[in-house]
Amino acid sequence: MPDLYRPVEPFATHTLDVDHDHHLYVEECGRPDGIPAIFLHGGPGAGCEPAHRAFFDPQRYRVILFDQRGCGRSAPHASLTANTTHDLVADIERIRERLGIDRWLVFGGSWGSTLALAYAETHPERVTTLVVRGIFLCRDEEIRWFYQEGASWIYPDYWEQFLAPIPIEERGDLLSAYHKRLTGEDASNRLAAAQAWSVWEGRTATLRANPDIEAHFAHPHVALSLARIECHYFMNRAFLRPNQLLEEAHRLRDIPGVIIQGRYDTICPMRSAWDLHHAWPTAEFQVIADAGHSAFEPGIRMALVAAADRFADALG
Repeated sequence: MPDLYRPVEPFATHTLDVDHDHHLYVEECGRPDGIPAIFLHGGPGAGCEPAHRAFFDPQRYRVILFDQRGCGRSAPHASLTANTTHDLVADIERIRERLGIDRWLVFGGSWGSTLALAYAETHPERVTTLVVRGIFLCRDEEIRWFYQEGASWIYPDYWEQFLAPIPIEERGDLLSAYHKRLTGEDASNRLAAAQAWSVWEGRTATLRANPDIEAHFAHPHVALSLARIECHYFMNRAFLRPNQLLEEAHRLRDIPGVIIQGRYDTICPMRSAWDLHHAWPTAEFQVIADAGHSAFEPGIRMALVAAADRFADALG
């Protein structure tokens, strides 16, 4: 199977001003006249990285990447104001219209899969194909699994450090306890909580320990936006109705797509991908037998590149 392409530099960058003083960083890579595709990063609040450009053949794709509200190179950093799933779906449409694109391939993993599904179900007529990985539907069970009890049984050593900022008497509702600290007035407490939250995610993202990923998640700029924005979304169930993405999956029936899932994904366990597979049976379903969560797990990244190549053949 093919592996990642060499990351290329953007041929254009943009600043898109949206409501409540949010300024979004947007970049275009590959061929200006190539097949349009948009990459939706995870988190929410993680931001894009140069390596994300490498899933797409730069000789065939015009890839658009952007940092969602409050993260990466977008501003204001770590802002929770006017930061909801509905706002992000509207931002994707603003980008499409600004760049003069009629329809495009939508590609997202983890939270990016959530946003990709929400966008495709809202604007199915704008989606040529859909590639989603590490499926996250933001249901109560999924949040409880990773932030209260479940993954903690697999990684008790890492979990102990995740618990460290929270007093024992508040550990019955860790999401609320973290939310209080991540939105509090004390900057040092906010950062300490953010790094504990973010490092827990970075450490559990791969089947085998990856110090580079852990270090990336521990970086203060990344940790603060990731933790604050994730916690904000999860406290509000991603601003979606219960089971909304599954109930509206019938809107995807005419969109060619692929669901790619690591068998040993402990951040977004395979049950969500399996449920989406049943709700969207026309999509191809691939389980990567020796992978965890990260898009850069060897089997997952090769499956993602292969999917993008295959759709380029079909769309080209």
